[in-house]
Amino acid sequence: MRYFYRAHCTSEAVLDFAAQFFDGRGLGHAGGGADFVRYTDQRGAVDVRVEIEGGHYACVTVSTRDVGESELDRVAKRFLAELHALEEPGHAVRGAY
Repeated sequence: MRYFYRAHCTSEAVLDFAAQFFDGRGLGHAGGGADFVRYTDQRGAVDVRVEIEGGHYACVTVSTRDVGESELDRVAKRFLAELHALEEPGHAVRGAY
């Protein structure tokens, strides 16, 4: 599954937040580059890609290799929801994911 969010922060800030978020949930860093990083554990892998679009925002794409909604998909969606809340403190993160 693939999910995306248009963030209004730098790609470095997104990747720093990803490191804190996924490391805090037991996923280990498994490679990456300047705009891409992969986190893995026994459940599988989560890929985070950040692309600057139009100079005004960064398109953050989070994907898993799972079909349907797996536990890793819920973690990926939670990451995007918490990234939104980080940028917009008034945003309430809801849901059990």
